[in-house]
Amino acid sequence: MTEPTTLQWSEALSLDMPLMDTTHQEFVELLAEVVEASDQALLSKWAALIDHTDDHFAREDKWMVDTGFSPDNCHSSQHSIILQVMREGGKRGLAGDLAVVRQMAHELGLWFPQHAQAMDASLALHLRSAGYDPVTGAISQPQALPSGQIHGCGGSTCGDTAEPATEQATAA
Repeated sequence: MTEPTTLQWSEALSLDMPLMDTTHQEFVELLAEVVEASDQALLSKWAALIDHTDDHFAREDKWMVDTGFSPDNCHSSQHSIILQVMREGGKRGLAGDLAVVRQMAHELGLWFPQHAQAMDASLALHLRSAGYDPVTGAISQPQALPSGQIHGCGGSTCGDTAEPATEQATAA
């Protein structure tokens, strides 16, 4: 049996958005602590990762709502599902199934780079284009925001990114 590989922070995960990058780097570090944890430390490390991920996702979800995403967009939905699965893993771990927590940590290491490089990269681009300050919530270029709510992830990979504006709909 091979040892599980641990996700490492690299510039490939950087999105040129300092607050998001710092949060993502912390996530990668906490995930590595879970992967490397002894059985005795595993559940406390897992709980710390869940707490961090809850804050991390809540912050990104707020940024999305602040800049025109529908509250039920697919990016936020993915956040909700991941947290639900992580919490269920914690419950199973508390019931003695440490193997499921270790498997989930491995799967998170595979999932996170794709999430960051697709959904989070699209979000970062969207925030920068609107001049959104993630610390204050100020938007310096509101004209860059979509006229309708974004339901997809905000990237080109999602089909339904924004509802058409009334003027655009009547012009067509």
